[in-house]
Amino acid sequence: MPLSRVAIVHDWFDKPGGAERVVGELIECFPDADLFALVDMLSDADRSFIQGKVVKTSFIQKLPGARRYFRRYLPLMPLAIEQMDVSEYDLVISSSWAVAKGVITGPDQLHVAYVHTPIRYAWDQQHDYLKLEQLDRGLKGALARLILHWLRLWDIRTANNVDVWLANSGNVARRIRKTYGKQAEVLHPPVRIEDFACTTTKAGFYFTCSRIVQYKRIDLLVDAFLARPQSELVVAGDGPELPALKKRARQASNIRFLGRRPDAEIRDLLGNARAFLFAANEDFGIAPIEAQACGTPVIAFSRGGVLETVRGLGTDRPTGCFFEEQTPAAILQAIDRFENLAVPIDSHDCRANANRFRAELFRSRFREIVNRHWTGFHAAGASASQSDAAPVPEYRSRRPIAEAAASRP
Repeated sequence: MPLSRVAIVHDWFDKPGGAERVVGELIECFPDADLFALVDMLSDADRSFIQGKVVKTSFIQKLPGARRYFRRYLPLMPLAIEQMDVSEYDLVISSSWAVAKGVITGPDQLHVAYVHTPIRYAWDQQHDYLKLEQLDRGLKGALARLILHWLRLWDIRTANNVDVWLANSGNVARRIRKTYGKQAEVLHPPVRIEDFACTTTKAGFYFTCSRIVQYKRIDLLVDAFLARPQSELVVAGDGPELPALKKRARQASNIRFLGRRPDAEIRDLLGNARAFLFAANEDFGIAPIEAQACGTPVIAFSRGGVLETVRGLGTDRPTGCFFEEQTPAAILQAIDRFENLAVPIDSHDCRANANRFRAELFRSRFREIVNRHWTGFHAAGASASQSDAAPVPEYRSRRPIAEAAASRP
């Protein structure tokens, strides 16, 4: 019997991040899959995770200014994703935090949606987004609200096109239930733990790394260390907020901005840091897991996915501590608690906790989930056919989807 055909649909490719690492692992599961995205703007240096695949893109790829400003075409993205023809595939996997789950599939196709988050700026973070983009007033603001309203209606409508919902965290599963009224199975994103060495001897600096955008709240960390000159903060990453943060800390000798650094250098910094700082309210957050893989404790804001990945003080074998408010004062209090622990956090406990998120576990569980649903989907299709008076057609597939995956671990 022929192998089942698989399509992987991602929102867009511009820079590699956590969602793109998931795509890389999906390709590991199904190396013969075809890859789709609204746009592909990856540089040659950033393409290794797609393993040489040609990305099939939408008409947005060719629109004026798309290479730098494709996000401005947000109103066209629902239309663009619906024009992607995946009708010849048996299994469609969408990797979605925006519109990818809206790809159109038919009744004989199994659509598995791995959801990183419902569209944040259209749902519970709409007001923050409008303020950040200075669209909370005036004619442009009214137009933006109208577009987001229309996007919500489209987003709800396309939810019925998904057969299997997978959430990257319990936090996102709750948001899926709130937004779409759907139950999602939690499958945490993969982390290649083997790429990180556990270091037990630490230097004195505190470290954070991320894209420097407003919701990451690097500004809170900077303000905290401006008030704590005896401790050093090292910040890696680039983004639109970086110039303003550099200006704010220009007189501080204890705060260093490194910009975007190679992966090998980030791993060294994670391993040598006294603690990793994480001030964002993220849907999941891979960086805190990578820090723990290096044996480095995490000091984090106690909201979002980090509650599922870091064991706080007061638990058995803690791997970090939390602060309850996104304020510099709360961060400083958490650092003081960390510094004054009677029993320091053990690097080996951090590493052991990170092992729960190993990439091979993600691949194994993803295959199991898909095969389980494929079997049920196949059986349901056969039952529905038998209930009709017409002869039962031969179902187009094949052996279980998991057998079509690579035999690699």
